[in-house]
Amino acid sequence: MSIHREGYIFIIIATVLWIAVWYASNRFLGSSIPWLHYFIVFIFFLLWFWVLWFFRIPARVHTTGDNLVVAPADGKVVMIEEVYEPEYFKDKRLQVSIFMSPLNVHQNLNPISGTVKYFKYHPGKYLVAWHPKSSTLNERTSYVIANGNKEILVRQIAGALARRIAYYVAEGDKVLQTEEFGFIRFGSRVDVFLPVGTKVDVKIGEITQGGVTVLAEW
Repeated sequence: MSIHREGYIFIIIATVLWIAVWYASNRFLGSSIPWLHYFIVFIFFLLWFWVLWFFRIPARVHTTGDNLVVAPADGKVVMIEEVYEPEYFKDKRLQVSIFMSPLNVHQNLNPISGTVKYFKYHPGKYLVAWHPKSSTLNERTSYVIANGNKEILVRQIAGALARRIAYYVAEGDKVLQTEEFGFIRFGSRVDVFLPVGTKVDVKIGEITQGGVTVLAEW
């Protein structure tokens, strides 16, 4: 396991806060109310540990294949539905949405290999990630990977706790399946838009692992 670079500053802040709270609590409560001192220190230790856990990148054996679309994120499948996609395709697509809770790994990985044909960042609101309008109103990015005549759109959507979407791709980039393309802080959603008729290999409520779970097959 490693720690994502997006988390370094937050881990430093959480560490300094934990040390400061321990020092202050020990000075003012350590001898008079020791149980309260230990309780406060333990709560801030849990906060420190959660920050460290949130930015973890576990070691995994990734799934690859030209005929496979792998999950771009850890989380829970909350939507599999035929919808109208208005930003790029402007026609009907099969949308598969993965909700990432604050306990999930938040690294985002390319579902397929190919060329980034389209990319756009949209500033926006911070509705809860499962809100029906979050995909059009929230802060988000949309990027399209093209591989021959195959195209899919991947959308990062910030949630109520998220305040920054990190992305590491641009139009024209060559990308490889299961390599990192972005990161979202503190709760979010990733949508994948597939051609109508694509064989989907996951079900509503299924838990996915980014880069491992097969989302669909061409």
